[in-house]
Amino acid sequence: MEVKFLAYDSMGARSMATLVITKDMRLMIDPGVALAPSRYGLPPHPVEVEKMREMWLLISDNLADCTHVIVTHYHYDHHEPNAPELLVKKRVLVKHPSWKINFSQRRRASYFLSRIDEVGGTYEYADGIEIREGSTLVRISEPVPHGVNTKLGYVIMVSVDDGDRKFLYTSDVEGMSIGDQVNVVLREKPEILVIDGPMTYMLGYRYSHVDLERSVNNIVKVMRETPLEVIILEHHLMRDLDYKRKINQVFLEAEERGVEVLSAAEFEGKPVEMLEARRKDLYGLDESE
Repeated sequence: MEVKFLAYDSMGARSMATLVITKDMRLMIDPGVALAPSRYGLPPHPVEVEKMREMWLLISDNLADCTHVIVTHYHYDHHEPNAPELLVKKRVLVKHPSWKINFSQRRRASYFLSRIDEVGGTYEYADGIEIREGSTLVRISEPVPHGVNTKLGYVIMVSVDDGDRKFLYTSDVEGMSIGDQVNVVLREKPEILVIDGPMTYMLGYRYSHVDLERSVNNIVKVMRETPLEVIILEHHLMRDLDYKRKINQVFLEAEERGVEVLSAAEFEGKPVEMLEARRKDLYGLDESE
């Protein structure tokens, strides 16, 4: 199995676009990329806009050879409704558009799937199913909350097992503070795990200290109870320049257990570019402003 992290927050824009290659398939998970429309009261900086463009070109280039595509939910950093032609002649599995979904995502799902229909593509609902291609087994979870509650809807988690290694992609769980999210990881027992990390950049505002403590404890729990070798901590977490201090217990546990905890950029050997978190700096503003 080969896992390639194509576009992630640590690389400069909001995304979790991931390519998983086995001898039986080339699977793209969540081929989308977006920018925060406002951060610190500022619009995206031109550097961010250019980085998003570069990421989308990389995603679209890699989609050309994919056999399978999974869309875990309908936020724009996880799907691209305006390029449906890239999904034609592929097995496309999508989060159910009307079951366990909030109003905003239901509306976006309707538009996205209509665009696929327009170009002659096909899709099937992914929630809770499994598919096998040769020796590769893909298991997709039942919907779990997008974050600490269901206000933002639900996501599906994706496990890929090629018979030698198992990879698990959590999608937007915002740190895994809920039992249903953690239970999928404990059940699947992956060696490689991608976690959308705690939303620490909104700590005390939209993300509570209690939820952060639960998230950290749950990440430690899965390290203790699964054969993890690598954890990719990403997405919401990479919008906070001070994230390592806030989840220090995770790094201490990982060091003790020999588990690598990395950003996607670090895994790929690329420079960490947390551009959204640095938006004030990009605009030449003092961080205290």
